[in-house]
Amino acid sequence: MIAVMVAGGVAMLVAATTTPVLINWLAKRRIGQQISEDAPRAHAQKAGTPTMGGTTMVLAILSGYGFAHVATGVSFTHSGLLVMAAVTAAGVVGLADDWIKIRQRRSLGLNKRAKFGGQLAVSVAFVVLALNWTGVSTYLSFTRWSSTGIDLGVVGWALFAMVTIAGTANAVNLTDGLDGLATGSAALAFSCLALIGYWQFRHFSIYRVGASLDLAICAMALAGACVGFLWWNAAPAKVFMGDTGSLAIGTGLAALCLEMNLQLLLPILGGLFVLVTLSVIIQVVSFRAFGKRVFRMAPLHHHFELAGWPETTVIVRFWILAGLFTVLGLAVFYADYLAVAPQR
Repeated sequence: MIAVMVAGGVAMLVAATTTPVLINWLAKRRIGQQISEDAPRAHAQKAGTPTMGGTTMVLAILSGYGFAHVATGVSFTHSGLLVMAAVTAAGVVGLADDWIKIRQRRSLGLNKRAKFGGQLAVSVAFVVLALNWTGVSTYLSFTRWSSTGIDLGVVGWALFAMVTIAGTANAVNLTDGLDGLATGSAALAFSCLALIGYWQFRHFSIYRVGASLDLAICAMALAGACVGFLWWNAAPAKVFMGDTGSLAIGTGLAALCLEMNLQLLLPILGGLFVLVTLSVIIQVVSFRAFGKRVFRMAPLHHHFELAGWPETTVIVRFWILAGLFTVLGLAVFYADYLAVAPQR
């Protein structure tokens, strides 16, 4: 438990102290966010706000994870290292996207093919290493490797995992439309995963996740980095995480759930991200099929902005929703534990 706490504390401290340094560096070079013409008009005032803050988040995550092991003597594991590698690689893809936006002075970075190709490369590499290096279970699981009894096989699990990683990364990216919305919501999900990881560690005979303690350290490092960055990203934001941050933490969320055998619990823990993504899908399908829009604007948070809610109201209420989804996910996990614990 000490290692888990150290990871979160160090990550939070690094994010909180290095982000203002990055803000000053970006501001001096007039490197700022380009606002999409499709965004609500109120967002025009955010143009020029420093972006690429996700770079300090990735630095904080790696620092918290590494220091926790060095300081407490906990051993590194293949699973933990793979999650950190996936977070870093996704961050690099996002950084390329952010840099092109800045250099070209436009709201769009990498073209769709290049961005998809980068994400595909990250997900394929993760899947290959997860199957051949970490020995991840190929069972479709809810709370335990055997919770459904469905073995997807190597090919089935590989395809499922790639869709999960790409879907989660893009879901977090879509949610990153208001100051601190994605950051705060992700911090809640990662904190829950840290608790679940430690629980799996204490009850190995049930969950059989050999790297559970290390994965809990990963999760808390991600949570700490989000909280530290949120100090500067909260409304009115002094810096945006950009795709560098959103793709990194989205990939980290998916990677953790895949390694912890929580694939089917992920849509509950990240329920807010699911709702936001569904709003975009519904809007696109409705407009193309019927020529009508269901929402004033998608993603969902912009709909409520245009409905007259102040930005901070939307953010806080969405954080509450994210917290409720997190509590629900934790309750499902614990209820399953109570169901199987007496059988031990």
